[in-house]
Amino acid sequence: MAAKPAEAGPVPVAASHDGALDQSGLMHLVGYAASRASIELKKTFSRHLGPLKLKAVEFSVLVLVDTNAEVNQKQLGLALDVSPPNLAVTLDRMVEQGWIRRERSERDRRAQLIRLTPVGQALVTRARKIGQTMEQEALKVLSPAERALLIELLQRVAQKRSRHA
Repeated sequence: MAAKPAEAGPVPVAASHDGALDQSGLMHLVGYAASRASIELKKTFSRHLGPLKLKAVEFSVLVLVDTNAEVNQKQLGLALDVSPPNLAVTLDRMVEQGWIRRERSERDRRAQLIRLTPVGQALVTRARKIGQTMEQEALKVLSPAERALLIELLQRVAQKRSRHA
């Protein structure tokens, strides 16, 4: 019985004259497409909010604390999927910057709430204003309906739930 020849993968082709690689072997992967889009959106974030010395996780913390009357470190970690040690480092840095403060809960003295300082409130107000329009250039290839659909679909994937499950 003769051995079957091994299945060969795609035949490699030379890069195009401009140096661009053939990415067709990856283009069917949602993760690859999401990663490529994420790279572009991170560049956009850095260009617009970088001058405020804000990292993406810090922006998210500021907005969540601003939006939610009583929020603690555990809730922030769960919402942002950040480990307790990493979030503690981030919050410590934000306290040092004077953006947030920790204070004991009046209702549960064991709990520490995260609150905005006046400096943090001014920063989140400014950052939110920038955030309202910062993605427009990167997303101009999408209609408003497509953008809304993209956000909905990404949220469903992130929440690991589906209407069909």
